[in-house]
Formats: sequence, structure tokens, C-alpha cells
Amino acid sequence: MASALLTDTHNRPLRDLRISVTDRCNFRCRYCMPAEIFGSGYQFLPRQEILRFSEIETIARNCVALGVRKLRLTGGEPLMRRDLPVLVKMLASIDDVEDLAMTTNGALLTRHAQTLKDAGLHRVTVSLDALDAELFGKMNGVGASPQHVIDGIDAALNVGLGLKLNAVIQKGVNENQIIPLAEFAQQRGIPIRYIEFMDTGTSNGWKLEQVISSAQVLEALLTQFPLEPLPEQIKGATAKRYGLEDQHGFEVGFISSVTQPFCAACNRIRLSADGHFYTCLFANHGYDIKSPLRAGESPEQLQARISTLWHNRSDNYSEQRSANTSPKDKIEMSYIGG
Repeated sequence: MASALLTDTHNRPLRDLRISVTDRCNFRCRYCMPAEIFGSGYQFLPRQEILRFSEIETIARNCVALGVRKLRLTGGEPLMRRDLPVLVKMLASIDDVEDLAMTTNGALLTRHAQTLKDAGLHRVTVSLDALDAELFGKMNGVGASPQHVIDGIDAALNVGLGLKLNAVIQKGVNENQIIPLAEFAQQRGIPIRYIEFMDTGTSNGWKLEQVISSAQVLEALLTQFPLEPLPEQIKGATAKRYGLEDQHGFEVGFISSVTQPFCAACNRIRLSADGHFYTCLFANHGYDIKSPLRAGESPEQLQARISTLWHNRSDNYSEQRSANTSPKDKIEMSYIGG
């Protein structure tokens, strides 16, 4: 297959397709969709602009033909997309897909865990930034209780879905949740990833001084957990992993886009809900794939279009970022997922 040969200008292969199925979310987390911007008057994408499931499947099949082996469903909140298990089943039927995952805030997971598992979803990543109810309610912007997320986590585990946690730690906000979140993950025997607060989009008011570094989080964890480094599992993995002896399942990882950029190994392309490709999480423009698809381009033409886009890719924003990085308009994370 031609898959192993498709690389960008930095010799990075195309392996990971992240698919946003909606730009809507039931939370208003400040680092992603602050309520004062994404309020009642905000204009979300009209339905006719959203990719149909059949179109997503077609794009995914063509990306897999070019070397993609991992598909991840994102949002917004993907579980707000009606009949999502139907799409999961369609994607699960694609040959050569090795990993079919979803990122979710978990609040709706209780009612959908079984149907997602039955449809062929392999695993979920659940965002959980605090266990303290008052703090979590403030952080999610709508007063939602962490218990809804916890119930979703337990439902996913009960039906046999693979699961890991993501937690964004911000200075002056939720540093006191670092240890409780690790204890929660340890109790359930699941991995947790601590993510540095990133300057995604232009609405989250990011400043470098608000970042708690992965090194600082690790220092805090080492006061309670005798963590040891773990080897890299997959080439291009974003997280540096640590574990405990004789405790399988539980591990701690760090996604350090700010202090330890991993652009050199980035093999991801993102598809927005309205059919645009983004070759970087911090991109300020996308590439329309929906229009040629709806105009009737053949698989060969679509693959040629995707190949050209990837061959020309040169993104390495996180390696260029600094305290003096000049602000630029970037696509909102809620539009293309994480």
C-alpha cells in the first residue's frame, strides 16, 4: 500500500484522523467554549453545512487508504450528535482501522456506553478537570456535577470500553485537584493524562503565566506516588508516561505541548464538522474537502487532494511558541476537537 510512503515536509506520516461530528457542546469550559462568547446568541453551524455520516465515512475510507490507522470522534461534544452509534458502526466496518476512539466530557456517556460498545467503539477518553463539585461546576460553565461524568466513566468501564482520563490543569484554578484525580484513576485502574493549558483558539484568554508545567504536576504527584518512567508504546505518542510497580491499568501521562512540544512526531489531521481539514490544532485556516466530495469527485481524486495537502504540510506551531509569540487568530478547539 501507498500508506507508508505518504509523509509531509518534516517526514511525518499520516496515521491519525480526528473527526469533529458537531461544533455544539453541553458544557462551557473556559479553556474551550467560554459562556460569554458561546452564549445563547452564538450562531452554531447550520445543519445543512454539517457533514453527513455517509460523507464522513467516505472521507475516512480515503484517509485509511492513504495510511491512517486511528480514528477519533470529537466535537464539540460528540454525544450531542444524534444517532452517533450509527456512524461508529460505519467507521468500524472500514478495513485496516486499528483504533476507533472518542473524546467526550462524559456527561451523556451513561445512556450511550452500551450502544457505542455494541457499534464497535474501542475506547473513550473522558475529560475530567476536577472532582470537587463546586469547582467542577465553575470550570464547566453550566454548573454540571462531576457525578454525571463519574457515572459515565463507570458505565463505560462496565460495558468493557477502554478508558482514560484527560485533565487540563491551570494555575490558580485547579492545582488542588492533581492528587485527587490521580487517586480517582488509581482506584479504577485507568490511565490519566495531565494536559498543559494551551493557547488553542482565540477566546480562552490564554497567557503563558497561567500554565502549570508537566514538570510541576509530576513534582506534586511524586509526593504521593512513587512513579517511574514507562517506555513509549506507539511512535508519535503525545504523552510521556509514568507508572507504579505491580499496578497495571493505572498510569500517569503528560501532554506538554507548551513546555515540551512534540510537533516533530505529530501524525494527525483533523476534520471539522463542516468538512474542512486542519493540519494543526493551532491552524488559522482549513482546507475544504466537503465541496469536492459533494461535487462528485472520485476516490482517486479525493485521495490525490488529501495527499497533496499532507505532502505540503509544514506545521510546527508549538515549537515556535514563546512568551513573546504574537497573538494570531486560530480556529477554536470546539470546532475541530482536541
